[in-house]
Amino acid sequence: MSAGPILVINPNSSVAVTEAISTAIEPLSLRQGPIFETVRIENGPSTIATAEHAAKAGLDVAEVIRSRPDASAFVIACFSDPGLDLCRTLVPQPVIGIQEAGILTAMARADLFGIVALGPASIARHRLRIRQMGVESRMVAELPLDNASAEDAGHSDDVYEQTLKIGFRLKELGAGAMVLGCAGFSPRRAALEKELGIAVIDPVQAAVAMALGAVMP
Repeated sequence: MSAGPILVINPNSSVAVTEAISTAIEPLSLRQGPIFETVRIENGPSTIATAEHAAKAGLDVAEVIRSRPDASAFVIACFSDPGLDLCRTLVPQPVIGIQEAGILTAMARADLFGIVALGPASIARHRLRIRQMGVESRMVAELPLDNASAEDAGHSDDVYEQTLKIGFRLKELGAGAMVLGCAGFSPRRAALEKELGIAVIDPVQAAVAMALGAVMP
Protein backbone atom coordinates (compact mmCIF):
# COMPACT_ATOMS: atom_id res chain seq x y z
CA MET A 1 0.00 0.00 0.00
CA SER A 2 1.47 3.37 -1.01
CA ALA A 3 2.08 6.09 1.56
CA GLY A 4 -0.28 9.01 1.73
CA PRO A 5 0.71 12.38 0.27
CA ILE A 6 3.05 14.85 1.90
CA LEU A 7 0.71 17.79 2.37
CA VAL A 8 2.44 21.16 1.95
CA ILE A 9 0.26 23.91 3.41
CA ASN A 10 0.66 27.52 2.33
CA PRO A 11 -1.02 29.51 5.15
CA ASN A 12 -1.60 32.51 2.90
CA SER A 13 -4.10 32.83 0.06
CA SER A 14 -1.72 33.71 -2.78
CA VAL A 15 -2.15 31.50 -5.82
CA ALA A 16 1.21 32.65 -7.23
CA VAL A 17 3.08 31.72 -4.04
CA THR A 18 1.34 28.35 -3.89
CA GLU A 19 2.31 27.64 -7.50
CA ALA A 20 5.91 28.68 -6.75
CA ILE A 21 5.99 26.24 -3.85
CA SER A 22 4.75 23.42 -6.06
CA THR A 23 7.37 24.22 -8.68
CA ALA A 24 10.19 24.36 -6.10
CA ILE A 25 9.45 20.94 -4.63
CA GLU A 26 8.71 19.11 -7.89
CA PRO A 27 12.40 18.12 -8.40
CA LEU A 28 12.23 16.25 -5.08
CA SER A 29 9.53 13.87 -6.37
CA LEU A 30 10.50 10.20 -6.25
CA ARG A 31 9.16 7.57 -8.59
CA GLN A 32 8.24 5.25 -5.73
CA GLY A 33 7.79 7.90 -3.03
CA PRO A 34 4.76 9.75 -1.73
CA ILE A 35 3.26 12.45 -3.90
CA PHE A 36 3.37 16.12 -2.90
CA GLU A 37 0.08 17.93 -2.50
CA THR A 38 0.20 21.71 -2.09
CA VAL A 39 -2.77 23.60 -0.69
CA ARG A 40 -3.42 27.18 0.41
CA ILE A 41 -5.63 28.79 3.03
CA GLU A 42 -8.13 30.49 0.77
CA ASN A 43 -9.47 32.83 3.46
CA GLY A 44 -6.00 33.82 4.66
CA PRO A 45 -4.15 37.07 3.89
CA SER A 46 -1.98 37.30 0.79
CA THR A 47 1.08 37.61 3.05
CA ILE A 48 1.53 36.61 6.71
CA ALA A 49 2.68 40.07 7.77
CA THR A 50 1.62 40.51 11.41
CA ALA A 51 1.50 38.57 14.66
CA GLU A 52 -2.29 38.47 14.32
CA HIS A 53 -1.97 36.94 10.85
CA ALA A 54 0.41 34.30 12.21
CA ALA A 55 -1.84 33.45 15.17
CA LYS A 56 -4.90 33.01 12.96
CA ALA A 57 -2.86 31.07 10.41
CA GLY A 58 -1.84 28.64 13.13
CA LEU A 59 -5.48 27.76 13.80
CA ASP A 60 -6.24 27.53 10.08
CA VAL A 61 -3.31 25.19 9.54
CA ALA A 62 -4.38 23.04 12.50
CA GLU A 63 -7.85 22.70 10.99
CA VAL A 64 -6.40 21.54 7.67
CA ILE A 65 -4.06 19.07 9.32
CA ARG A 66 -6.81 17.54 11.45
CA SER A 67 -8.94 17.07 8.34
CA ARG A 68 -6.28 15.06 6.47
CA PRO A 69 -5.54 11.83 8.34
CA ASP A 70 -4.62 10.32 4.95
CA ALA A 71 -1.44 12.40 4.70
CA SER A 72 1.86 10.77 5.62
CA ALA A 73 3.47 14.08 6.69
CA PHE A 74 2.74 17.80 6.79
CA VAL A 75 4.85 20.83 5.90
CA ILE A 76 3.83 24.29 7.13
CA ALA A 77 5.07 26.56 4.34
CA CYS A 78 5.32 29.87 6.19
CA PHE A 79 8.52 31.07 7.80
CA SER A 80 6.80 31.97 11.08
CA ASP A 81 5.97 28.25 11.47
CA PRO A 82 2.38 29.12 12.47
CA GLY A 83 0.71 26.40 14.51
CA LEU A 84 3.74 24.12 14.46
CA ASP A 85 3.80 23.25 18.16
CA LEU A 86 0.01 22.93 18.30
CA CYS A 87 -0.17 20.67 15.26
CA ARG A 88 2.47 18.32 16.61
CA THR A 89 0.13 17.63 19.55
CA LEU A 90 -2.84 16.88 17.28
CA VAL A 91 -1.57 14.23 14.86
CA PRO A 92 0.92 11.36 14.96
CA GLN A 93 2.39 12.16 11.52
CA PRO A 94 5.54 14.30 11.18
CA VAL A 95 4.82 18.04 11.06
CA ILE A 96 7.70 20.10 9.68
CA GLY A 97 7.98 23.89 9.84
CA ILE A 98 10.00 25.61 7.13
CA GLN A 99 11.77 27.99 9.50
CA GLU A 100 13.16 25.16 11.62
CA ALA A 101 14.00 23.10 8.54
CA GLY A 102 15.66 26.00 6.73
CA ILE A 103 17.84 26.90 9.69
CA LEU A 104 18.83 23.29 10.37
CA THR A 105 19.76 22.86 6.72
CA ALA A 106 21.80 26.07 6.73
CA MET A 107 23.76 24.83 9.76
CA ALA A 108 24.46 21.60 7.91
CA ARG A 109 26.04 23.67 5.11
CA ALA A 110 27.97 26.31 7.05
CA ASP A 111 29.18 27.28 10.51
CA LEU A 112 27.34 30.62 10.43
CA PHE A 113 24.14 31.58 8.67
CA GLY A 114 21.97 34.64 8.10
CA ILE A 115 18.31 35.18 7.24
CA VAL A 116 16.60 37.63 4.90
CA ALA A 117 13.10 38.61 6.09
CA LEU A 118 10.24 40.28 4.23
CA GLY A 119 10.16 43.19 6.68
CA PRO A 120 11.15 44.38 10.17
CA ALA A 121 8.04 42.96 11.87
CA SER A 122 8.87 39.48 10.57
CA ILE A 123 12.14 39.44 12.50
CA ALA A 124 10.42 39.70 15.88
CA ARG A 125 8.20 36.72 15.06
CA HIS A 126 11.07 34.63 13.75
CA ARG A 127 13.19 35.40 16.82
CA LEU A 128 10.86 33.38 19.05
CA ARG A 129 11.49 30.17 17.11
CA ILE A 130 15.22 30.89 16.88
CA ARG A 131 15.38 31.23 20.67
CA GLN A 132 13.45 27.98 21.10
CA MET A 133 15.94 26.27 18.82
CA GLY A 134 18.89 27.70 20.79
CA VAL A 135 20.87 28.60 17.67
CA GLU A 136 21.47 32.33 18.18
CA SER A 137 25.24 31.82 18.34
CA ARG A 138 25.25 30.39 14.81
CA MET A 139 23.30 33.30 13.26
CA VAL A 140 25.18 36.42 12.16
CA ALA A 141 22.00 38.46 11.62
CA GLU A 142 18.49 38.52 10.22
CA LEU A 143 18.06 41.52 7.93
CA PRO A 144 14.76 42.81 6.49
CA LEU A 145 13.51 43.87 3.11
CA ASP A 146 11.29 46.95 2.93
CA ASN A 147 8.04 45.12 3.76
CA ALA A 148 7.91 43.08 0.56
CA SER A 149 4.96 40.80 -0.13
CA ALA A 150 5.36 37.04 -0.34
CA GLU A 151 4.56 37.17 -4.06
CA ASP A 152 7.02 40.00 -4.79
CA ALA A 153 9.79 38.07 -3.02
CA GLY A 154 9.85 35.65 -5.92
CA HIS A 155 8.80 37.85 -8.84
CA SER A 156 9.83 41.51 -8.36
CA ASP A 157 13.17 42.55 -9.85
CA ASP A 158 13.43 45.39 -7.34
CA VAL A 159 12.94 43.01 -4.44
CA TYR A 160 15.51 40.66 -5.97
CA GLU A 161 18.10 43.46 -6.00
CA GLN A 162 17.27 44.30 -2.36
CA THR A 163 17.64 40.63 -1.45
CA LEU A 164 20.98 40.44 -3.23
CA LYS A 165 22.30 43.44 -1.28
CA ILE A 166 21.20 41.86 1.98
CA GLY A 167 22.87 38.61 0.95
CA PHE A 168 26.19 40.35 0.35
CA ARG A 169 25.86 42.09 3.72
CA LEU A 170 25.24 38.78 5.49
CA LYS A 171 28.23 37.30 3.66
CA GLU A 172 30.40 40.22 4.85
CA LEU A 173 29.27 39.47 8.39
CA GLY A 174 30.55 35.91 8.01
CA ALA A 175 27.53 33.93 6.89
CA GLY A 176 28.31 30.89 4.79
CA ALA A 177 24.64 30.26 4.16
CA MET A 178 21.59 32.48 3.75
CA VAL A 179 18.09 31.26 4.60
CA LEU A 180 15.26 32.77 2.57
CA GLY A 181 12.74 33.92 5.16
CA CYS A 182 9.56 33.27 3.19
CA ALA A 183 8.17 30.52 0.97
CA GLY A 184 7.64 33.13 -1.74
CA PHE A 185 11.39 33.45 -2.41
CA SER A 186 11.52 30.02 -4.10
CA PRO A 187 11.83 31.20 -7.74
CA ARG A 188 14.92 33.27 -6.89
CA ARG A 189 16.96 30.75 -4.88
CA ALA A 190 19.26 29.48 -7.63
CA ALA A 191 20.02 32.93 -9.06
CA LEU A 192 20.81 34.32 -5.60
CA GLU A 193 23.14 31.43 -4.80
CA LYS A 194 25.01 31.87 -8.09
CA GLU A 195 25.57 35.60 -7.53
CA LEU A 196 26.34 35.45 -3.82
CA GLY A 197 28.71 32.49 -3.90
CA ILE A 198 27.33 31.03 -0.66
CA ALA A 199 24.64 28.45 0.06
CA VAL A 200 21.14 29.87 -0.30
CA ILE A 201 18.50 27.76 1.41
CA ASP A 202 14.92 27.51 0.19
CA PRO A 203 13.22 26.51 3.44
CA VAL A 204 10.33 24.82 1.64
CA GLN A 205 12.69 22.50 -0.21
CA ALA A 206 14.53 21.87 3.06
CA ALA A 207 11.30 20.99 4.89
CA VAL A 208 10.00 18.71 2.16
CA ALA A 209 13.33 16.89 2.03
CA MET A 210 13.05 16.29 5.78
CA ALA A 211 9.47 15.12 5.42
CA LEU A 212 10.56 12.64 2.73
CA GLY A 213 13.28 11.33 5.00
CA ALA A 214 10.76 10.88 7.80
CA VAL A 215 8.26 8.81 5.81
CA MET A 216 10.40 6.73 3.46
CA PRO A 217 10.53 3.03 4.40
